[in-house]
Amino acid sequence: MSKANKSSCCVPAIAASTPLGVGTVSANKALNPPVLQTAAIPGAKRPVFGTSTPRISNDGEETRHAKPISPFRMTKTTVTNAEFAAFIDATGYVTEAETIGWSFVFWSNVPSDITTSQGVAGSEWWRKIDGAYWRDVNGPGTKEAHWHPDHPAVHVSWNDASAYATWIGGRLPNEAEWEHAARGGFGDVPYPWGADEPDDTDFQPCNIWQGDFPKTNTLADGYKTTAPAQSFAPNRYGLFNIVGNVWEWTADFYRIKSLKKVAKDRARAMVGYRVAKGGSFLCHKSYCWRYRIAARSGNPPDSATPHMGFRVAFDEPQADKGRAA
Repeated sequence: MSKANKSSCCVPAIAASTPLGVGTVSANKALNPPVLQTAAIPGAKRPVFGTSTPRISNDGEETRHAKPISPFRMTKTTVTNAEFAAFIDATGYVTEAETIGWSFVFWSNVPSDITTSQGVAGSEWWRKIDGAYWRDVNGPGTKEAHWHPDHPAVHVSWNDASAYATWIGGRLPNEAEWEHAARGGFGDVPYPWGADEPDDTDFQPCNIWQGDFPKTNTLADGYKTTAPAQSFAPNRYGLFNIVGNVWEWTADFYRIKSLKKVAKDRARAMVGYRVAKGGSFLCHKSYCWRYRIAARSGNPPDSATPHMGFRVAFDEPQADKGRAA
């Protein structure tokens, strides 16, 4: 295991203390809500949770106990820009990145007219860019070139994602549900399609990094940043881009059940963080091998970046009331 694989893929909190997004959000009071396309996820008495072959130590990837999972529905894709825009228009909600006034942007996507920016110590590829948010994903004036209605909504914090899920009458999936849905009934496999490992040459079943991170991306999979939310082949439950493309927030707090001191110290440093799953277009095996189903990362609930999104889960009774199709 390389040293890089042991590092966290998360980014720091956007601020030490931040206000929540602005706007009144209530369940089932949406004005002309979008109809979200969902997939039926069967229940499981003994769901596979974690893996018997963990790849990154002290991350909590190993097999864990999960309660039985009831049948539920999950959006086939992460929430798109168009769907998130409907939420903003209906509620007047203001995201945390907008409230704070800046967000993180990957170094190679910073607009050329921004010649100086502050980086994150140890992860200098993350640059603090004033005015970056879910519409201007790379900073002021970048919407026209980089914002697409059918791509995942990004620069969305956990708090923002939770607000959207409440508005649409759903919720964020918990980590066990997310893994169960991602596996598509295959069991303890590393990827939604099975065991075959993505590579830099001839097998790109998802949108991740190819090349030398963070310097050179060969774009072998066709994408420099996000791909359309509905792209690549879906898994057996009909879920698109369940790994790669963008990290996905879950409902759970980030915890590690381990007696190792290093794991305890890591968990202690991440108290209050939320679990994110699936990896993103910036993941590569040499650095962040977390586009595997059992892999996980923890992020502060106020963090927002251009590689984090979310999808929504619906309990069956709510799904049947018309909030999902």
